[in-house]
Amino acid sequence: MQQPATAARILEIAVPTPLRRTFDYLPGPHAPANGWHAGMRVKISFGHRDAVGIVVATKSESVLPAGKLKAIKDVIDQAPLPADWLALCRFTARYYQHSLGDTLFQALPVLLRQGRALEARTRERWSLTAKGHATTADALGRAYKQAELLEMLRLHRHGMVSSAITAQGFTRAQLDALSAKGLIEGAVEQAIAPAREHSDILAEPSLTLNREQTDALATLHTGLGTFFPTLLHGVTGSGKTEVYLQLIDAVLRRQQQALVLIPEIGLTPQTLTRFERRFSVPIVTLHSGMNDAERLDAWEAARAGRARIIIGTRSAIFTPMAAPGVIIVDEEHDDSFKQQDGLRYHARDLALFRAQTHDIPVVLGSATPSLTTLNHARQGRYHHIHLRQRAGESAQAALELLDVRARPLEGGLCPQALEAISAQLEQKRQVLIFINRRGYAPTLSCHQCGWLAECPRCDARLTLHRHPPQLICHHCDYHTRLPDACPSCASADLRPLGSGTERTEDALVSAFPETPVIRVDRDSTRRKDALSQTFEKIHKGEPCLLVGTQMLAKGHHFPHITLVVVVNADGGLYSADFRALETSAQLLTQVAGRAGRAEHPGRVLIQTHHPDDQNLLCLVQEGYDTLADNLLEERRQAQLPPFRHMVLLRGESAHLDLLTTVLETVSQELRAWLGEHARPVDCLGPVPAPMERRQGRYHMHLMLMSAHRAPLHDAAAWLANTLEHRPEARRFKWSLDVDPVGLD
Repeated sequence: MQQPATAARILEIAVPTPLRRTFDYLPGPHAPANGWHAGMRVKISFGHRDAVGIVVATKSESVLPAGKLKAIKDVIDQAPLPADWLALCRFTARYYQHSLGDTLFQALPVLLRQGRALEARTRERWSLTAKGHATTADALGRAYKQAELLEMLRLHRHGMVSSAITAQGFTRAQLDALSAKGLIEGAVEQAIAPAREHSDILAEPSLTLNREQTDALATLHTGLGTFFPTLLHGVTGSGKTEVYLQLIDAVLRRQQQALVLIPEIGLTPQTLTRFERRFSVPIVTLHSGMNDAERLDAWEAARAGRARIIIGTRSAIFTPMAAPGVIIVDEEHDDSFKQQDGLRYHARDLALFRAQTHDIPVVLGSATPSLTTLNHARQGRYHHIHLRQRAGESAQAALELLDVRARPLEGGLCPQALEAISAQLEQKRQVLIFINRRGYAPTLSCHQCGWLAECPRCDARLTLHRHPPQLICHHCDYHTRLPDACPSCASADLRPLGSGTERTEDALVSAFPETPVIRVDRDSTRRKDALSQTFEKIHKGEPCLLVGTQMLAKGHHFPHITLVVVVNADGGLYSADFRALETSAQLLTQVAGRAGRAEHPGRVLIQTHHPDDQNLLCLVQEGYDTLADNLLEERRQAQLPPFRHMVLLRGESAHLDLLTTVLETVSQELRAWLGEHARPVDCLGPVPAPMERRQGRYHMHLMLMSAHRAPLHDAAAWLANTLEHRPEARRFKWSLDVDPVGLD
C-alpha cells in the first residue's frame, strides 16, 4: 500500500468548477523564485483538459497516495495575488455557500482566468516638441493631414495616446513623418499611468456645502482610518454626491484609494464625468460594457495603486487596492447590487466585510434605504446621517394621486395627466412619464372570446411589441409573430391590453406632435452609447417628453424636468413577495425625485386604481421614511427579514415529479437533522416558485429561516453537501441563495 505523499510539499489548488472542494497537485520541477504562496496561479491538467488553477494552500500530506497526484504544468505568477483579495474570496465562498474555485475565478478579470500575465500594458503618448510648438500648420505645405494632426496635438497639453489619435482618422505613417521632422515626440507609458508628481488633487474647487452637508462631512471625517459604517440618508437632490467627493478628497490626501460602487452601467458615464471634472488623479471604471483588456488594465492599476479612484458596478467589489481608504455604495438599496445567478453575492454586504477587514469607513448612500440597512442604523450598528433638505434652492416635489378608475386612458394616460403635461410644455419645460413596462402592451387579447397570448414555455403572458411587430416573452425571450386571427375562436378582433412604453410613446406623439418624445428602455438603448447620447439630448434643456422604465429613476440629475407622471403605481401593492411593497415604494420615491431639481418647482402625478390604499396614501402624504417604519414593524411581527435571516434553495427541472420527490425527501431529512442537532432553523416547503414554469422548466423552492446566522449556515451547508452527493440530484439544477432579495 502506497503512503501519502510527503517527499515534496503538496499544492492545494482551487479550480473553476462548481464542486465545493480543492484538488491536490505536486509542484514538480517548477518553483517560484520566492517559494510557494497562496494566491499564485498555475497551469494544470484537470481531467481531460488544461486549466488555470490558483494555489490556496501548501501542505505536507495528501489524502491521496503520491502516485495518484499529478504535477502542475507551469507557474504563471512569480508573486501571489493580493492576500486581502484572497481572503475576500474565501469569505464570499463560505458565506454564500459557493465553490471556492468558482468564486476565485468569478472575481478575476477574464484574461487572468485564461492565464494572461498580471502586468501593466504600455502605450505610446505623443506630444509636441519645442520645435513643434514654434511651427505653424502652414509650414507643412501640402501635407494637409500632417498639419491637421499637428494642430490637434497642439490642443492637448498633455499629449494624446496612439489609439486616440488613430480613432480620429490619422495613421502611423503621419505620426512617423512628424516625428522625423522633430515636431512631435512619443513616450512609452503604462496604459493607466500614475498621477503626475506635485500635481494638485483637485482639478476644480469643491462646491460650498450647506449646513447639513457640512455636518455630515465632519462626521464622516471622524471615521477616517477606522471601520466606520454609515448610512447617508438623504432625500433626492440633497447633495449626497458632493459629500462623497469631498470625503474622497480627504482620503486621497491621506495617500489612499477610494472605491465607489454604483448600481447600473447607465450611471457610469455621468458619475465618471463628474469625478473627472473634480479630480486630477487617475480614475478607472469597471463594468460589463468594457472589453477584457480594458477591465484587466483597470484591475491591475487599482491593485498597483496607480488608480486612485475606482468606480464600478457590483463586480467591482472584487477589485484589489494597494491602499484602500474608503468604500462608498451609492443607491445602496438597489437590487442590482445582488448577483441573481451563479455566485449570488451582494456587493453592498461584501463592501461592509471588506471595509471591516481593512479598518476603513464604508458609506451607504440612499434616499430610500433598504429596510435591512435602515434597521441596522436604527439599532445603532451603523452611524445614521440625515440630509433632509435639497441642496441649493430647490424644494421637494409635491406628490398627488390621480384616481383613474372609470376614466378614459390614452396610452395609459388619463385626461388630467395629459392636461398637466400640456401646461408644462407650454412653459418650455421637460416632462418624465414613468411606466415600468417595456413593449407596446402587456399582452394581446381576443375581444370576442377573451383569449390571451401566453408563452408556451412560461407561466406568463407574451408582451406585444410594435417595433417590429411581434409577441415576446420577457422571461425566456421567446419570440413569435402576431396572429392574423384568434387561435381559439378565429375572430380577427385582437386588441392590446394595457400600456407599455411603446404605446405610451405613440399616444404622446399623437397628442403633442411638435414636441420630441424620447423613449428610454432596454429596447431603445441596446446600441452602444445609445443611453449616453440620449442623456446628452436631455441635458440640452430643450422641451421634450421622456418615456421610460426604471432606467430613468436611478440617480440621474435632470435639472429641466418639472413634472413626473407615474402611469401605473399599483404593480407592487399586492404581490406574493413580501419585499414587493418596499421595492415599489423605493422606485416611486426615486422617480419622483427626478422632478424640480433646479430653480423651477416640481410636481409628481401618480395614477392609480387604488387611491384609498393605506400604504400608497402613507407614501404620498408622509413619505418613504414613515412607510419604511410601518413596514419594519410589520416585518418584526411576522418575523421576516431583516428580523430573521433566510436561505432559499431553488430547484429547476424539466421533470416536475423528479424535482418534487427529491426536494420532499431532502426536506424531511433536513428536518430530522435539525431536530437531532437542536438547530433553531425553520424549513418551509418545498413549494412551487411564484412562476412555477419558466423557460420550459419547473421551478420549486425550499426556504430556510432562522433568527441566528450560524445555525442557518450550518443547515445550508448540510443541504448543499447532501444534494452534491445524491445521484438523483444531479439530474436537475439547484442553487442556494443566501439573503435573497426576491422570491422569483
